[in-house]
Amino acid sequence: MPRKKSSDSVLPEEVVDHWPEVFKDLDVKVVPLEYLHSVRVHFNDGKVWDIDIEKSKQKDPESNLEDTLEELFQQYDEVIANVDFRLDTVRLKQDITRRTKLFLKKRK
Repeated sequence: MPRKKSSDSVLPEEVVDHWPEVFKDLDVKVVPLEYLHSVRVHFNDGKVWDIDIEKSKQKDPESNLEDTLEELFQQYDEVIANVDFRLDTVRLKQDITRRTKLFLKKRK
């Protein structure tokens, strides 16, 4: 998905504060939709659209949300000032912790 941030690989401070020992040095290129809480789209005219990922999935479970977001970004590309991807940091932390423990157990 295209990103409009000038430093698109830098996580927001509130995300880093949630788990600094992991997130402070993390370079993000791609985030699976399952770890997104919402997407905030800022337009050149000052309008802001908040897209709640879970509500969008529930509203239309048959649609491919990734394709829908891609289409939205392409359609409004000229008038989008910035796109903020809001991470579900609690879920991300739980999954990373669980997978790391599993990985370390198997290595013994």
